[in-house]
Parts: sequence; C-alpha cells; structure tokens
Amino acid sequence: MATFVLVHGGGHGGWCYRKVAKILREEGHEVYAPTLSGLAERSHLSRTGIGLATHLEDIASLLHYEDLDDVVLVGHSYGGMVITGAADKATDRVGRLVYLDAANPLNGQSLVDVAGPIMEATRPFGQVVDGVELVLLPTPESPMFYGVEDADDVAWMQSRLTAHPWRCFEEKLDLRNESALRAIPQYHIVCTSTLATRDPELVNAARAEGRLWDIDTGHDLMITEPEAVAKALIEIAAE
Repeated sequence: MATFVLVHGGGHGGWCYRKVAKILREEGHEVYAPTLSGLAERSHLSRTGIGLATHLEDIASLLHYEDLDDVVLVGHSYGGMVITGAADKATDRVGRLVYLDAANPLNGQSLVDVAGPIMEATRPFGQVVDGVELVLLPTPESPMFYGVEDADDVAWMQSRLTAHPWRCFEEKLDLRNESALRAIPQYHIVCTSTLATRDPELVNAARAEGRLWDIDTGHDLMITEPEAVAKALIEIAAE
C-alpha cells in the first residue's frame, strides 16, 4: 500500500481532499492531507513572513516527523510550487511527484512567473490585515471561480475557503538539490480545459511516457471528480 501526501492550493486547506482521501483510505492506503500555515484551520496563525518557504518547510517537516518514505507527493494548483520545493528539501523521502492541475515551476520561478495574468488579476481585490497582504478573499462566487458548480459542494466550500498571503505567490523557488529532484518520476493529472495553457513539450513528454491523465472537469477536480482523481493516484502508486 502507498503513502500519499496531498497538498492543497491557494485559499484552500487539507479539507478539500476529504473525498479523495476517503477513497484512498478505503483502498488501504495511508493518507496525509496537511493544511499549510496561515490557511483554513490554521488561518488564525496568519502572520507577516509566511511565504512559499514557510510552506515548503511545512511539508518537508511533515515527511521528517512522520518518518515517511517513498511518498506519493501530490500538489494541486499553487501546491505544485510547494511539492517541488519540499521534494527538493527531502528527495530521499519522495518516490513520486504528482501535479494535480498544478504549477510546474523551474528553479528561480514564482507562481507569478508561472501564472502571472491569473495571479496578478487577484491582487487588486485583496486587502492588508495585520500587516499581511491577503488575496483570494472568499466571496459567494469563489467556488465557481474554481470550477465547482454542484450546489452542495458550493455550500461546503463557501464556509471553508480562506484568504491567502500574497507573499507565497511572488516568492521565488530556490532549489538546492535539483539533479536529485529531477530524478523523481513526475506525473500530471490535468483538466482538459487547461491543457492548451500548458507547456506543450512537458505535456507531450508526459503523454508519451504514460504519465498524463486528462479529466474533463473544473480546476478543483479533487472536489468535482474525486473518483477519477483517486483512480489516477492509485494507478500512479502502482507503477
């Protein structure tokens, strides 16, 4: 059985993987779905200084303190930045990297570098609270922004989404162990609608290697298509 660590994206928390985690656990797998510092049930700990580096340490520390090995490390959206940097810090503990409709950064890039127009569009609607610049402020329309339309899912998300520190999105990735990082097998589960926006060389290589799953749904595919996501993760773990 595999060990999965599921890392959420901007404005979310470990809660967003509830459906996927349930399926994986029912199949006998070990699952961790941590919440990054300053978000969801940890939003009351928001402070100046929380950035991408904080979140890399969140995940690298989890791998260390739980003594996890050969982990299938999954990152959704902004979580792609986090799993890349965390795996760089703990390459000996990660067996596979899975980018779940996620950012695929290079060394020295920030999420703004990877997805600039989308990220910059959120900034004018942010606000500063206790010295922290926050974006992705929750609104009644936020679930639809993430491609979620089911009424029950929308209501569930509305009470759980939280604002996200802007610093996380503009802080650049600083990889120190890149050769070992790039040796970790990488897999991609993407939404059909985002394929056209992705690096065609990366997509074509992943497809040719059998490491690309294409699901026709919204960006929060772990909420809208949990069975398909769990199935893909189980297939990845079995390779």
